[in-house]
Amino acid sequence: MSARVLVIEDEPQILRVLRVNLRRHGYEADIARSGRAALAAAAQHPPALVVLDLDLPDARGVEVIRSLRRWSRAPIIVLSGRTRTRDTVEALDAGADDYVIRPFDMDELMARLRALARRAGDVSDIATVRMGGHTVDLAQRIVTGPEGEVELTPTEWEILEVLVRNAGKLVSQAQLLTEVGGAAYLRGRDSLRVHMTHLRYKLESDPARPRHLRTEPGMGYRFSV
Repeated sequence: MSARVLVIEDEPQILRVLRVNLRRHGYEADIARSGRAALAAAAQHPPALVVLDLDLPDARGVEVIRSLRRWSRAPIIVLSGRTRTRDTVEALDAGADDYVIRPFDMDELMARLRALARRAGDVSDIATVRMGGHTVDLAQRIVTGPEGEVELTPTEWEILEVLVRNAGKLVSQAQLLTEVGGAAYLRGRDSLRVHMTHLRYKLESDPARPRHLRTEPGMGYRFSV
């Protein structure tokens, strides 16, 4: 199966050139002309690679990168006419893997895509995860259950997202606290236990005997499907 590349670009001429060349090199190309369309397309058909323009009609490209990085590990190449160092740094810090300045050489772009694909290997991303009777949608940042959407606080969502992204793996208390609130949040271990209790009451069928949001005594937490 050919690798799926999501191209996020609103200039018709560049879109045509990219689509033709991607298909010529054996890729399957999905097209999105706005940030909102890009996130919807990525959630429906998770891409293996992303090619992104920073200047979109409805969103900053950097914000699209951050949104994708909440759940996707697909390599992202930025194509941009911006030459300022701070634009490059901002995009890379947001989660982009490479930055190519326009005008660009198509052969070089294809080589960069191949290099990123080799490094990414066979890593696949999922946009939704089933959790008993609930569905966790990482792309839309919502949880739905038998009675509709479950209301989570921003902190509860951040904790759940980190655990789901590391499904099956032990996540230490320090790692979880740092990812959720930064280094200064490390003093909040009691607060973390409270948030976990609230999450279990909202999402577990038996909060006293959690099946999905499990505590590893003295070590941390683990999300099990």
